[in-house]
This record gives sequence, C-alpha cells and structure tokens, in this order.
Amino acid sequence: MIERPYEPKRILITGGAGFIGSALVRMVLDHLPGAEVVNLEALTYAASLSGLEEVLDHPRHRFVRGDIADRAAVRSAMEGCDAVINVAAESHVDRSILDSGPFVRTNVVGTQTLLDTARELKVQRYIQVSTDEVYGSLSLDPNEPAFTELTPLRPSSPYAASKAAADLLVLAYVHTFGFPAMITRCSNNFGPRQFPEKVIPLFTINLMRGKRVPLYGDGLNVRDWIHVDDHCAAIIAALERGQAGQVYNIGASNEHPNVELTHMLLRLTGRDASYIEHVTDRLGHDRRYAIDSTWTTQALGWQATRSIWPAALEATVHWYRENQKWWESILSGRYREENERLAQQCRRP
Repeated sequence: MIERPYEPKRILITGGAGFIGSALVRMVLDHLPGAEVVNLEALTYAASLSGLEEVLDHPRHRFVRGDIADRAAVRSAMEGCDAVINVAAESHVDRSILDSGPFVRTNVVGTQTLLDTARELKVQRYIQVSTDEVYGSLSLDPNEPAFTELTPLRPSSPYAASKAAADLLVLAYVHTFGFPAMITRCSNNFGPRQFPEKVIPLFTINLMRGKRVPLYGDGLNVRDWIHVDDHCAAIIAALERGQAGQVYNIGASNEHPNVELTHMLLRLTGRDASYIEHVTDRLGHDRRYAIDSTWTTQALGWQATRSIWPAALEATVHWYRENQKWWESILSGRYREENERLAQQCRRP
C-alpha cells in the first residue's frame, strides 16, 4: 500500500456527464483542490450536463465532447493528464439484451482505446470503474458469502459480459506491460440525478405521476444499494492510495429485495400496492448481488457513510420531489437541447 497519497495534477474523467461521472467530477473539484479535471463525454442519451452546470465554467474543469472509442479524441483529451478514471459505459441491462453492439463498442473497444493511449502518454494512474455484475448471481440463501475480489467472473448479461471483458483487458495490460491500472467494482448506485430508466428514479417518478411501476417476476431479486457519493469517495480513495493490479470491491452492506424497495417507495410517495404491476421477469435476471468491501476498507481507509436506509432513500425521493423540472426535462427529451446549449458555452480547450 502507498505510504503517501498520490496527488494527481490533471485527471481525465470519462463519462463525466452521466450519473456517477458527474457526481465524481463535482467531488474531485471539491475535495482535490490541486487537481484539474478534463471531462471527456460523448453526450449519449443518458448524459445530462445540467448535473454539471455549477462547475462547467470552473477554472479547474474542462469539458471535451468526444467518444472513448475515438482514438484521436481520446489522445487530444488525455494529453497532459497524469491520471485517468474511466466511468464511461453503456450500463442498462435491458438495453444490452435488445442490442449488445453499443456495449461492446463502448465498454470493450473504448477501454482498449483508453489503455493504449494512456500507455503511450505514460499516464501514472488508471482506474477502471466496473460493476459487481461481472461476478454473476448469488443464490437467495443469505448464508451464501458476498462477492469478494477473488470471486470468479461469471457475467450473466451482455452488459456484464462487456464489463468483465474490459476488466480482463485492464488486468492483462497490468501483467503484460506493467501498466499502473486498478479496478473498482461497485454495487447498485442510487441518489439524485440518476437517469430515469434505473429502478429507483423510474419507480419514484412513476409513483409521483400517479403511474404504476413494473416489478419484474416475483420481486425477490436482491440488490446491494450504495449512495453515489459513497461510491465516488471510494474511487478517489483508490486514486490516492490504491495499488496497480488490485481490484477494490465497493458496497454498503445494504441488501434489499426489489419488492421491499418497491413498498418503501410506495410509502414515501403516498401510494398503495395497487400501483404495482407485475411483469414478465427479465431474461437471465440475476437473483442476488452482495459486495464484501472488507479489503477496500482495510487497504484504502474508506467506508460507506451516506448509504444508510431509510434515511438515504428518503433523501433521494425528496430530491426527485423537489426537482420535478429536472426529470420532466429528461422525460420530454428537452434535456438534449439543453445539453447542446451548455456544450456550446463550455470553456474551450
């Protein structure tokens, strides 16, 4: 373990207008006053620059529009950076079942492009932000141990398979080239500004609009929920104190069945069980995810502090209630026009 924290000077953060990426950009600018941020973002459908509006003109933030699979765009953005954090990803399982092509392009080819460029430019720190879904599924037996960093990779969905492939590329570059990369694997995130295709914002917004919520199958699938700010704090801890070649699991020991989550959201929005619509289960639906963060806590001195339910979930629902204009813009598609407007007014390289 590194005795003295690494102090990055210029960090390339990819996917910095997405849910996790924008939270990470804001946190880096707030908690690492000596670091500049170059934000490489393709502005695909799930990106919203409104989450960065207060920092778009920050003197230590530079927005660059570009695709991580585009070598010229990546090289231009990465020039002069000593650290890279790859948050950019296609991440919605349902979409990967319909068409896995964009997932392979962004998650695999994009990662390869970043790794090759980072090697060429002699980047000193590279973090691949991954997911617990690469481990596949646990059974519903609560006595089955949670995922550790040594759990074999058994991805179940095209999305998870693309992330596992990217992880293996990263580890291969560490082994073959001595490349200074590490991987973080996180459980399900929640919090403000999450794109409304994900379950918590989708259900919350539906219920506030008086619409029913689609609950897959028997609703017993278990997820381990972590607040996005806890996740970002762990990424920063890995950037400062992590070791090349290591994997760090990030979770909050906050497991809940989907049906329990649904009833909590019903209570928080003043709705009853008649608003639940049971729908055919997702193809290949993993039953349970659970993260063991023991190694990450020991190695990085990090622990989740913002994810405790019900308070953290209540605060999240409150944010969506108080920010109706934000999600109405997403649902109507107006956010795309706003993205274009804000991208035009960003500070130039």
